[in-house]
Amino acid sequence: MIRKPALEQSRRFAVRQVTVWHPRDWLTRGAQDLRRNPLPGLLHGSAAAAFAGLLLWWGHDRFWLLSGAFSGFLLVAPLIATGLYEVSRAQEKGERIGLRTALRAWRPRDLRLVVFGVLLALAGTGWVLTSASMITVFAQSPVREPADFVRHVVLAPQGPVFEAWLALGGLLAAPVFASSVVAIPMLLDQRVSVLAAVLTSWRVVIENPVPMALWAGVLLSVTLAGMAAGLFGLIPVVPWLAHASWHAYRDLVGAPDRPV
Repeated sequence: MIRKPALEQSRRFAVRQVTVWHPRDWLTRGAQDLRRNPLPGLLHGSAAAAFAGLLLWWGHDRFWLLSGAFSGFLLVAPLIATGLYEVSRAQEKGERIGLRTALRAWRPRDLRLVVFGVLLALAGTGWVLTSASMITVFAQSPVREPADFVRHVVLAPQGPVFEAWLALGGLLAAPVFASSVVAIPMLLDQRVSVLAAVLTSWRVVIENPVPMALWAGVLLSVTLAGMAAGLFGLIPVVPWLAHASWHAYRDLVGAPDRPV
């Protein structure tokens, strides 16, 4: 049952409809934000690339687990970008930007981001464990390397293991995306509850199904391209998409009809 105060709080915010061309505009404005203030963004990107490298080192001989871990990384990536949402917001206000601007988004007194982060981490962990269990149980032979994954999962001669793995991942990823696509910037920008932000995020997706599906595809494709570039591609990709996501939130969610 949805709590009535959260639903009422969400309904105070207008949800705008956008076109399929808006994601291109968000990417353009995100690149402009990164060029204006590159240091916070590149530091965030470097941290993300280092974390991905740590995952790769840890699971290099357990690809059955590594595939789920990288998928889970995509689920929690929006939270990693929180400091960069603050940078874009400060730029809109004409404030002076520095590394401290990004760090203040993580002020300890605001536990809403912590709560949302825990929820995303639980979702990511659940998928890692589910993915690892599924590949371990249904793959015909042990999966330790990428070649094993292709041979025994993607090209499995018996049973649609890869198709089932993709379908299950999509079933988890779709609601997580719908719950978070504008929720984290909104929590940073407005004094609303976590549930109200999630409900607003779902309203955005319901009102804009095609543009948001395209946006999800763009986020996934660009992130995977960054990973494919030896993980170093994540250094510019993470801040670029983070700043772009802030502009997506700004275009999709209007100001409240009364203070919250």
